[in-house]
Amino acid sequence: MLVFAKIKSVQKKLKSLKNGTTIGFVPTMGALHEGHLSLVEKAKKENDIVVVSIFVNPTQFDNVEDLINYPKTIDKDLELLKSIFCDIVFTPTPEEIYANDIQSQSFDFDGLEFQMEGKFREGHFNGVGTIVERLFEIVKPHKAYFGEKDFQQIQIIRKMAEKRNLPVQIISCPIHRENDGLAMSSRNIRLTKEQRADAPFIYETLNKAKIQFGTKNASEVLKCVENEFKNHPLFTLEYFEIADEDTLLPVETKNSTKKYRAFIAIFAGKVRLIDNISL
Repeated sequence: MLVFAKIKSVQKKLKSLKNGTTIGFVPTMGALHEGHLSLVEKAKKENDIVVVSIFVNPTQFDNVEDLINYPKTIDKDLELLKSIFCDIVFTPTPEEIYANDIQSQSFDFDGLEFQMEGKFREGHFNGVGTIVERLFEIVKPHKAYFGEKDFQQIQIIRKMAEKRNLPVQIISCPIHRENDGLAMSSRNIRLTKEQRADAPFIYETLNKAKIQFGTKNASEVLKCVENEFKNHPLFTLEYFEIADEDTLLPVETKNSTKKYRAFIAIFAGKVRLIDNISL
């Protein structure tokens, strides 16, 4: 496994690959878990070479405290990637990526950026678009792999690739969950023991919503979920929405030709967790 911190070094290596070599790319912010590793495994099956980036991107954090507290476990991350025979790891600094001008570009994602996360995290998706496009420029992958826990982010990246005519296929991969249903997240390690023990409640609530959506309308399901969290001692609901998978617009009237998904964001103390489920 080769590890590069400099853009020129990783590009030199990638340019040295023989013509026709396919590159799979898994962008991460580190603090890796089995969910990330499942993306790498899938990329390995579908490509000749797999590149993983580890970069905590400052421009996608609307909360400075969250950026400071984001878990950083680079040594452990590299050991995990080595254990599954990752080919190349790219570990740049913010200065290397942004050339001392750490700010986002502005993007038009056709309105996808104004839904859900966009309502609560100002500038977040401009930061996501900026770093993902930059990493695509550097690595030039044929396929890039993302987990569906950040489903809105996948749709944003797909839209960016489409509008910018980027020659990369965006591959979405199912949410990887703990045995008790909690969606794997780098932030989970910041939960207290009590919060972690109760965290399966999030996925349980999503499953209840899925069942209810079969017989109730979206506003009724929304009220039920709000009531579930209203009296919860550890978790505060930030939002729950049922939206069209393609447009991410909230559902008004169910249409049998459309695919819907329920999205949720909650706070456990200062730790913010998101999840979603296909309906």
